[in-house]
Amino acid sequence: MSKVIFITGAGRGLGTDIVREALAAGHQVVATGRRSEEVEKTLGGPHDNLLVTKLDVTSLDDAHAAAQAAVDRFGRIDVLINNAGNFFAGFFEEISPEDMRRQIETNLFGPMNVTRAVLPVMRGQRDGHVITMSSMAGLIGQEFVIAYAASKFGVEGWMESLRYDVEPYNIRTTIVEPGYFRTELLVDASTTWPEPTIDDYAERTAATVEAWKGMSGQQPGDPAKLARALLTLAGQDQPPLRFVAGADAIEGVSAKARELLAQAEASRELGGNLAHDDAA
Repeated sequence: MSKVIFITGAGRGLGTDIVREALAAGHQVVATGRRSEEVEKTLGGPHDNLLVTKLDVTSLDDAHAAAQAAVDRFGRIDVLINNAGNFFAGFFEEISPEDMRRQIETNLFGPMNVTRAVLPVMRGQRDGHVITMSSMAGLIGQEFVIAYAASKFGVEGWMESLRYDVEPYNIRTTIVEPGYFRTELLVDASTTWPEPTIDDYAERTAATVEAWKGMSGQQPGDPAKLARALLTLAGQDQPPLRFVAGADAIEGVSAKARELLAQAEASRELGGNLAHDDAA
């Protein structure tokens, strides 16, 4: 069944793959990006089922304007795919407070802005599906990704809780946790690399930046296959709350789940007896 699919960050990487796969499957697509002319250039010209519109996800005004443009063109929004994001790499002490805020502004408040603009449309329809790209780093803390992980851990809590808010209106929610996919996240347009500023970190920073840059274009995951998987989720009547994407992510998340269970059990003796003595 054809759906109206609203996609952020459609100008490059996974967003472009999602748009192309959605159009090929017969869906109507709203492709958004900070520079709409670049999105149009990347997607290669007009298409009857395609609307390209400007959207900087950090702007709530942009989000409302893009949602209205989608409704004006197609009459509804069935699926929102919050895909836009960026990556501020580095160790905590070498990431400025300003860059930490920029990271969270884009990766957490950005999808919140777009979802805030789209939910009234979905509630009016009594139907919709919000899909938000998180990351394996949204469930597993890692070296050198502290700002990115903080933003994606926030996405996890927000989306998991949003489910309860919108379920009564037949709006589904899905959090996507990809592993390493050959997207453009690690290219300079998407990643802000740190400049060594603290001697204790300098050697590790230089080595880690070199390793991460060497990984770009070598990641095992195929973004076109991920795009098709997301469209499969969008077509399900009962999509999962979480979709862990990639064999590496599945292994990592499974290990984290076992670690959490072990930590909870290890806390039982000390942490399980903290109630008031008069508690029932």
